[in-house]
Amino acid sequence: MQRSRRAFLQTTAFSLAASPAAAADGAPAPQELGAMEGVASTFIKAHGVPGLSVAVARNGQLVYEQGFGLADHATAEKVLPSHLFRIASVSKPITSVAVFQLIEQGKLALDDRVFGGDGILRNDFGKPPYRQYVEDIRLQDLLTHTGGGWPNDGADPMFRNPGMNHHDLIAWTLANARLGHPPGSRFAYSNFGYCIVGRIIEKVTGQPYERHIREAVLRRCGIFDMRIAGDTLAERAAQEVVYGTGGPDPYNMKVRRMDSHGGWLATAADLARFATHVDGFSEDRDILKPASIREMTTATSANAGYAKGWAVNRALNWWHVGSLPGTTSIMVRTASGFCWAALANSREASGDTGGALDRMMWDLVRQVKSWKA
Repeated sequence: MQRSRRAFLQTTAFSLAASPAAAADGAPAPQELGAMEGVASTFIKAHGVPGLSVAVARNGQLVYEQGFGLADHATAEKVLPSHLFRIASVSKPITSVAVFQLIEQGKLALDDRVFGGDGILRNDFGKPPYRQYVEDIRLQDLLTHTGGGWPNDGADPMFRNPGMNHHDLIAWTLANARLGHPPGSRFAYSNFGYCIVGRIIEKVTGQPYERHIREAVLRRCGIFDMRIAGDTLAERAAQEVVYGTGGPDPYNMKVRRMDSHGGWLATAADLARFATHVDGFSEDRDILKPASIREMTTATSANAGYAKGWAVNRALNWWHVGSLPGTTSIMVRTASGFCWAALANSREASGDTGGALDRMMWDLVRQVKSWKA
């Protein structure tokens, strides 16, 4: 039933997009569709990307979705809008939304301490005394990447100790990786911080992270096919693309362990649809209250370009990019009423594939003159 519903929606979207009569209502005209395809094809050639999937929503409605290139280079399988991609750090806004739902329910507060006797996680990951600053960490510090350390560098805990599960990795890190700064004082992008947020969600809800997100967040957005990715090619999900190489092996990572900071699989349409339910444009459609959305997307003094799970700018656009070996992703909410996403099954060994993907999407959307993106 889920596949049938998706197929129906895709067919409807494409029939509207291709209809000259619908063009007057803001759907792309045939020549504009051709120009959009040209933008995507140029990106694929310029960056050596096997395949690409894009989706655009306008005023809360999906108005365009398309696949380009190859989902699997070995079999020449073409990318369809229904193909799933690893979305890497685009997982972080999803985790943040779940936290704000729990805040609205009175189960969490941004000022809650995380570790220690009065913390959310208490002493679940080791007994005191903890290393310096650990008991000072609050939930908002993890959401804003101001936890005091554990950054996304060569010592990123999420890419160490591959034999450890979540519990053991967190316990090991608390015991062995010191924090360099008081929490709340400095921005340092931290995958590990969002791993801890995933465990907070589990602690408060009594559910595995993936199950809670699917039931409490995604289902309310009309999304049913997203799931946490497997690690190996043998664990590839149905309708999942194959990831290009050219750098580190995309099938030699603990992607499932990255769940709350970088582990989700999604289609581009899934992400565009998710963004429309937290975009702040419609209280009836949004799954968070306006005050929660404002708090979630307000930058901190530590970094004017990052809020709580979302990158932000003065133009009031919100977004997040994702990058792993074999994967590049982006999800954007614009102040002009658009939500869009783009997913690629490759990442350049050098260069800013994420930045190029962002520029490509702005160029693609601007091919439709009536949209005024």
